[in-house]
Amino acid sequence: MSLHVETFGSGPDLVLLHGWGLHGGTWGTWLEALSGRARLHVVDLPGHGLSAWPRHATTLAALASSVGEVVPDGAHVLGWSLGGIIALELARQDQRRLAGLILVATTPRFVAGDDWPWGMPESSLADFAKRLRVDHRRTVQDFLALQILGDEHQQPTLRALRAAVASRPEPALEALTVGLEILRVADLRAALPRIDLPAVVIAGERDRLTPPAASARLAASMPSARYCPIARAAHAPFLSHPRAVLGEVGCCLGDARGAMHGEACA
Repeated sequence: MSLHVETFGSGPDLVLLHGWGLHGGTWGTWLEALSGRARLHVVDLPGHGLSAWPRHATTLAALASSVGEVVPDGAHVLGWSLGGIIALELARQDQRRLAGLILVATTPRFVAGDDWPWGMPESSLADFAKRLRVDHRRTVQDFLALQILGDEHQQPTLRALRAAVASRPEPALEALTVGLEILRVADLRAALPRIDLPAVVIAGERDRLTPPAASARLAASMPSARYCPIARAAHAPFLSHPRAVLGEVGCCLGDARGAMHGEACA
């Protein structure tokens, strides 16, 4: 299977993996500035955007293996939300291939549990899956609205997301269904201490989908990760607060410009 990948820019290889129900076009104009710091490989995940759905990709491991086919050796991987979980699974499978991880609004376990209070109740996710079967278009739109709740730039960020989503074909229903099931069952916490890659975990302080406490725990569990909260941002900080996120990404890539204009590395 060949995934749709757009490659442009100059610098170290950086692969971008988007979130559930979206596609590579939803990163927005933020990529224009980023392309001056890295050679970007913008992926449409299987069954999303312009990528076909491979029927074998029904687990997180299989989905990550499909994505791994288009990841250059020695690349950094930037994953957002579900894309961040896939990035972690790529590192769990073979971290020797990767130079580092940039995890945005990412959690090692999406649903809450007795020993993990920083997640969505499983009953809420089950309701989401039920609504998906009834009206998948409306469900995706509702999910977009959840992503920007609480953000100080809520309305322009939502407009940007909606316009970007409409620019490519709708995701395959199978891909949406499998993605929700992965979010329900995935739990990468045990693997985190063995993922010893340079990493930054970027979180919106007002994120309602992946609470910042989950991202903080993620960073604390990885040997070489640091936690970077973005004030007054929600689930899509690269759209609502692009300058802050760009600075952190530049630092992770070893770009001295990451510390310019107030974009100091922690």
